[in-house]
Amino acid sequence: MIEGISIYYILTMSTIMFFIGAYGFLTRKNLITMLMSIELVLNAVNINFVAFNKYLYPENMQGHFFSMFIIGIAAAEAAVAIAIIINIYRNIQNIDVENIDQMKY
Repeated sequence: MIEGISIYYILTMSTIMFFIGAYGFLTRKNLITMLMSIELVLNAVNINFVAFNKYLYPENMQGHFFSMFIIGIAAAEAAVAIAIIINIYRNIQNIDVENIDQMKY
């Protein structure tokens, strides 16, 4: 399936995903949408690993293994982040970044 798709299209899609994730992380104030933006960035990196592996070293599987490792790390990161967000919501009834400084006192 990937044989008919040029690497330029894959890299373009990955670049667009990366910049959407970076823009979402920098402009959003909700912690959940910021977490989703980080996941977009990580998925863009995974696409790059798999694409470069496919086109440069098709006989090896390092790109796929790196992607699986990143997916595992992202799942653990999301679980910890959601637990922290739930704890923040229980304490201050809001998950906007601007209100997180209330937890200092």
